[in-house]
Amino acid sequence: MEDIKNSVETVLIDDNNRDGFKSKFGFILACIGSAVGMGNIWMFPYRVGQFGGAAFLIPYFTFVLLIGFTGVIGEMTLGRSMGTGPLGAFEKAFKQRGLKGGTIIGLIPVIGSLAIAIGYAIVVGWILRYCVVSLSGAIIESQPGPYFGALASDFGSIPWHVAGLLLTFSLMAMGIAGGIEKVNKILMPAFFGLFLFLAIRIYMLPGAEQGYSYLFNPDWSALKDMRTWVFALGQAFFSLSLAGSGTVVYGSYLSKNEDIVNSALNVSFFDTCAAMLAALVVIPAVFAYGLEPGAGPGLMFVTLPTVFQNMPGGQIIAIVFFIAVLFAGVTSLMNLFETPVEALQSRLGLSRLKSIGIVAVVSFIVGVFLEGDGLSPWMDFVSIYIIPLGALLAGLVIYWICKSGFAREQVQIGREKKVGAWFEPVTKYLFCGIAIIVYIMGILYGGIG
Repeated sequence: MEDIKNSVETVLIDDNNRDGFKSKFGFILACIGSAVGMGNIWMFPYRVGQFGGAAFLIPYFTFVLLIGFTGVIGEMTLGRSMGTGPLGAFEKAFKQRGLKGGTIIGLIPVIGSLAIAIGYAIVVGWILRYCVVSLSGAIIESQPGPYFGALASDFGSIPWHVAGLLLTFSLMAMGIAGGIEKVNKILMPAFFGLFLFLAIRIYMLPGAEQGYSYLFNPDWSALKDMRTWVFALGQAFFSLSLAGSGTVVYGSYLSKNEDIVNSALNVSFFDTCAAMLAALVVIPAVFAYGLEPGAGPGLMFVTLPTVFQNMPGGQIIAIVFFIAVLFAGVTSLMNLFETPVEALQSRLGLSRLKSIGIVAVVSFIVGVFLEGDGLSPWMDFVSIYIIPLGALLAGLVIYWICKSGFAREQVQIGREKKVGAWFEPVTKYLFCGIAIIVYIMGILYGGIG
């Protein structure tokens, strides 16, 4: 026990020397902002209907609870206990065991976070463009298919790509408490408010009940299909933003006074609420106009604009929808970019502005050549091979590499109620096993999240 306490003393952050979140509420909202993204909006509704309607929710909710109690807690704990992002955190953990190579292994989640952010920034540029055309009314007059096809072509979105990057990095340049925390305190409540408004409006559409039937009539036979469980696992895993990167970094900015278990459960709960709200908006709207539900960019940038063109007050609904989606996109993108930014700051001693500048230049130079046909293969490769590997490594580091009892000791900090006997078996064995399954199934199925 004395060894653990000594380890704790050497790695805990000094809140006076490092920017960080000023409140538990701000931290939770920032983590929710990182988790709520395109997977909630253009994938979850489709998966629910595809794999048994309400029956799909049983494995999905189960996996959200398990992963929230293990993976999310683990990444937050790793960051807070080490006081740094994955590069420094992996290195310190390895040193506890007298091992070398932690920094090199820690590069994997950093690279994964930067790589997925580079592609995600292109999508945020598309969303920004659709916000503008919604405000101008052009979305009502355009032909959705050809319009999006031109935007998503090679070098077809450079101005909007740049605008999305500038918006994101400008907010990040304001710091953690003054930028990321404040922005999420505004954008996340606004996101939920706007989607709640949309859900109520869509409920009033004639024919919307067919969408609710698609979503919530249970097909219990789907539970006999292994794919239902595999894709429910993938949806939960990726929706909670596990990657060994962003949540670790946000955890490193968290005060020692906060309860990590409670924070992780709040993030899991509200991310699930966001997914359910998105489902209640997207699918009933699509069915009300006799269109086929699908997944991916086509649902959001082609199918839904077609719906908006045909419904009364469609322009207003389009404005509200794309502004809400922009909020989700920007908050997720800030989290993804924060990992390489923090790495440059902590490892090279660069200022925050210089670090942001370097990441911004690299992101644009690489990203501009991904516009068009290169984007989908890039995102598939990163999400299948790098992101789940980063999450697995983070789990192994906090639960296996760190000294025995270290994770429990760290989770207990800031928590009044004692962590139960469930902690070690569920975290060390169940979560790491889940992460291995996600990695293998992602490769076998060509992506499950």
